[in-house]
Amino acid sequence: MEKYDYRDAICEDIRTWISEHYNSTELKERLNEDYDEVFEEMNDALWVDDGVTGNASGSYYCNTWKAAEAIAHNWDLLMEALCEFGRTEDVLERGEEWADVTIRCYLLGECLNVVLNELTNNNYD
Repeated sequence: MEKYDYRDAICEDIRTWISEHYNSTELKERLNEDYDEVFEEMNDALWVDDGVTGNASGSYYCNTWKAAEAIAHNWDLLMEALCEFGRTEDVLERGEEWADVTIRCYLLGECLNVVLNELTNNNYD
């Protein structure tokens, strides 16, 4: 089984979300005017978007098996996320989908920054 790349997947989901919600020309202008404001606005919206983090419903995949496959080789990333959020839950008790969502929320800001920088540097439309 190949290791699931959360960063690539989340960045791609963010790109898709942006293309569905924003005009790229107008967004680039807004980013040049106030990057931080746009970042915060999007971060707040994406934090509870099931198509990016799964945090609204508690599941990105709505499939425990797929969530388990995604986290299978990413336990180190899960531990980083738990430490960052100060969480002490028993991962096995909370389940695979909870763990998957935790990782996605942990990486959201980093990935959003990557995508917005690509957009401001004209690396994608």
